[in-house]
Amino acid sequence: MTANEQGAGETAIQGPRKPKTARGKKTRAKILRAAEECFGTLGYHQAGITDITRYAGVALGSFYSYFSGKEDAMRELVREMGHNLRAHLAQNVAGATDRVDAEVRGLRAFLEYIRDHPWMYRILQEVQFVDEAVYREYYDTFSEHYARLLSEATQAGELRPGNNQVRNWALMGMGHFLGMRFALWDEDVPMDEIIKTMDDLLRHGLARSDQ
Repeated sequence: MTANEQGAGETAIQGPRKPKTARGKKTRAKILRAAEECFGTLGYHQAGITDITRYAGVALGSFYSYFSGKEDAMRELVREMGHNLRAHLAQNVAGATDRVDAEVRGLRAFLEYIRDHPWMYRILQEVQFVDEAVYREYYDTFSEHYARLLSEATQAGELRPGNNQVRNWALMGMGHFLGMRFALWDEDVPMDEIIKTMDDLLRHGLARSDQ
């Protein structure tokens, strides 16, 4: 932190503050997008508040109008990332014929989202060591929503009875590593083939049908 950052921090607000005007919302959004880029490319510890404000094209004081510091911005960024991803998935699974159809539609949307937001994984990995509570909150929020959807599908007869809490964490884990391998590291497998494979796996499992 520079001397200017430290000085500004002495009068900083405590915790995040929501903007009350359209202009304020736009400025806060610009800061969070810049924070995403800085944390994603430089890393949390290397990125400074001056880097964020420079990327955002705003004054240092504007940062402290909404965030008390870098950790505060990281927490709010992770929460917003989770909210935006959930909204994206919900939009893309609308109209699914059943729960498995929703799963494969959601997986396609997730992989496409990761390709468009390549810094997301790094930010989530780093927030684990900045604020583990927020890291767990990110996944717990997904899990609670996911388990509810699976329970509704089970009650509707679309899925076999089973422990949906275990199921949802297993499905989240598969999506996480598929995104890492096929959306970030290499795109050497066509999207349609990934989706076809996962559709078959979810509908039929791994065991041979003649066993």
